[in-house]
Amino acid sequence: MRIAICSFVAGVAWLQCRAALPPWSALAFGAALLLACLTVRRPRRRIPLLIAGGALLGFGWAAFLAGGALADQLAAVDEGRDVTLVGTIDNLPYRFDGGVRFNFAVEHVVGGALKVPRRVALSWYSGSRGTVATVGDVQPGQRWQLTVRLQRPHGNANPGGFDYEAWLLEQGVRATGYVRADDGNRLLDAFVAAPGAVVERVRAALRARIQAALAGRTYAGVVVALVIGDQRGIEQADWQVFNRTGIGHLISISGLHITMIAGLAAWAVSALWRRSFFTDARLPLRLPAQKAAALAGTVVALLYVLLAGFGVPAQRTLYMLSVVALALWMGRLAAVSHVLCTALAVVVLLDPWAVLWPGFWLSFGAVAVILFAGHGRIGPPPTGPRGALLLAGRTQWAVTAGLVPLTLLLFGQVSIVSPVANAVAIPLVSFVVTPLALAGSLVPGPPGDWLLLLAHWTVEMLAWLLRLMAGWPGAVWRAPAPQAWVFALGLGGILWMLMPRGWPHRWAGAVALLPMLLQRPDHPRDNTFRVTAFDVGQGMALLVETERHRLLYDTGPAYAPGADGGSRVILPYLRMRGIATLDGIVVSHGDKDHTGGALAVLEGVDAGWLASSLPADHAIVRAVRRHVRCSAGQHWEWDGIAFDMLHPTPASYDDAHLKTNARSCTLRISNGRRTVLLAGDIEAAQEAALVDRAADRLHADVLLAPHHGSGTSSTPAFLQTVHPDIALFQVGYRNRYHHPKPEVYDRYGTLGALRLRTDDAGALTLDFGADVAWRGYRNEHARYWYGR
Repeated sequence: MRIAICSFVAGVAWLQCRAALPPWSALAFGAALLLACLTVRRPRRRIPLLIAGGALLGFGWAAFLAGGALADQLAAVDEGRDVTLVGTIDNLPYRFDGGVRFNFAVEHVVGGALKVPRRVALSWYSGSRGTVATVGDVQPGQRWQLTVRLQRPHGNANPGGFDYEAWLLEQGVRATGYVRADDGNRLLDAFVAAPGAVVERVRAALRARIQAALAGRTYAGVVVALVIGDQRGIEQADWQVFNRTGIGHLISISGLHITMIAGLAAWAVSALWRRSFFTDARLPLRLPAQKAAALAGTVVALLYVLLAGFGVPAQRTLYMLSVVALALWMGRLAAVSHVLCTALAVVVLLDPWAVLWPGFWLSFGAVAVILFAGHGRIGPPPTGPRGALLLAGRTQWAVTAGLVPLTLLLFGQVSIVSPVANAVAIPLVSFVVTPLALAGSLVPGPPGDWLLLLAHWTVEMLAWLLRLMAGWPGAVWRAPAPQAWVFALGLGGILWMLMPRGWPHRWAGAVALLPMLLQRPDHPRDNTFRVTAFDVGQGMALLVETERHRLLYDTGPAYAPGADGGSRVILPYLRMRGIATLDGIVVSHGDKDHTGGALAVLEGVDAGWLASSLPADHAIVRAVRRHVRCSAGQHWEWDGIAFDMLHPTPASYDDAHLKTNARSCTLRISNGRRTVLLAGDIEAAQEAALVDRAADRLHADVLLAPHHGSGTSSTPAFLQTVHPDIALFQVGYRNRYHHPKPEVYDRYGTLGALRLRTDDAGALTLDFGADVAWRGYRNEHARYWYGR
């Protein structure tokens, strides 16, 4: 059975890597092969049938569910239309400065036959985007009538980045949009009774209770996460500390927390149940105390998992506890590996998209490592407090070492201080902070407030210690995401190291890890360079690489408080590539769609210098060690590649009437054979000035369309002078500026240029050598949910 389950998971993962959905007839073939196993008497002959049958069954099952999920789709022709919907708020809304986001379960469309998906994700803004003046006080379970504007699911597509479209598919959300200004927007019912609505309303009440008691406190979001699993209130800077110290898994309702709470409930029920014998009830005669305790622990675990939002680690723990409880009730002893595989099967059966997320692999991987390292491998059973402490330390070491290959594969870095940080954080968070936070949330009045304040103070002290550890120079080891053979070699080395005592040359396993740990980022060679235009939405960010140097040109937009192009796109990409330093950064000008991610990038990597047209008192300028003002005539060479700043002129800084766009740092990069021109947001006047004073230096094979292809740029005279073969448009999907403008886009087409758009192709990578070769992320990494 364990072989069939592992093969089933492999089949599901195989399906999630496909560019198109196949016929789900594989489901029938897999079932037939598994049934054929029953006719085979010899166990060894069953193994090939179990592997093939399980894989086909998983492949077909995932295809079946995916087909059903994709069928509930918004038609492309209905994007951007105003439609009035009646439905209910069916999740915990997230409030931010200027609005609120929530999922909306659609009941019907008012006054039209438009087909709308059953579940949509909506944003309701306070007017900063010209949508509405007042945001409704939306609460889970309420029924509203709302006029909205919808679009099909679309997210930024970048190597190493978060796949927003896959996440929406997993959540059953098949359209996104925002609430429009309309007098008909109104609350219809204060609460619509449904199991999910009740759970979400309880979560909302607990969150409000914590936020009221910890108003203005730095780590209120951490306490909320530990009680109800809502991590959206945690600052990005705090996540960086938690991830650098390797304790991010604790800042939520983790499996350890659920097991602890379930164990306490089981112990309490068992104790009370046994003592009921001294009353007239005599409950142990009706039901054994062990069974009563198992039932109580499972029920409490279920309630806690519902509060957690039903994440994968919580699901895994719930299913494992349920299997153990069921085995106890049936009087059968369940092997731990069978329990783990059963939980694995249930998670993937109910949610085949779970295999896409790091939490799935880390959660089950950690338990698998503990099982592999146990049973005599990590030491003898504890014989007292000292033995238990020693065993806990060895187990922590085994988990830390065992997850190194997986962590490098998923994140491109490993926390060196993780064992020490976890040794402090695990008991503190699990046995002090979480019980205090739960008790404080449930106890009304001042006593509850005091408990929450004590929990927050404990988190504050822990965060102080973690910041010290995160600041150590060697706190994190970075390396590029390993190739398949390097990963397999490293995994084999770890397994060799975790073998039982007496196993020959266990130290040799560390040698097998060296190729993974000592990998260096790949780079261009032989007078070539590479440009990666990130898909940051409506913004600009490009990475330029030579053989030994790297330059970042612009840093993308700010999406929301704590979310920007730097933290969401650029830094994950750099971590995946194993890049820890940038030789230089150019911030072309001060618009937020170019500067939004700069501070996050400067916090995440070391930068040699920053060139910009920003004023001296700008926050980005103050955050760097060395700042250079962009000025026409600046020139440098890296590895035979010439960099020339063509704009702005020094005199332009004295003109206070110029817009920030007019001072966009315009950079020409060439290897003597091929050239790219990065023009920022220059407009017609600056283009004309460049044609007048530097026409002989403007020709380029690739042009980053000025100002995202707006109607104020890309004049015919400028394009004729540059005459690019390829034009790059960094634009957001269905952006409100309608960039690129149709007439401008056609102008490039008339010129014969190949037009590449990040909203269509995702991140674009161009290699400049004797020729220019390009590739788009959505083409290289095609998935069936992209709909292309």
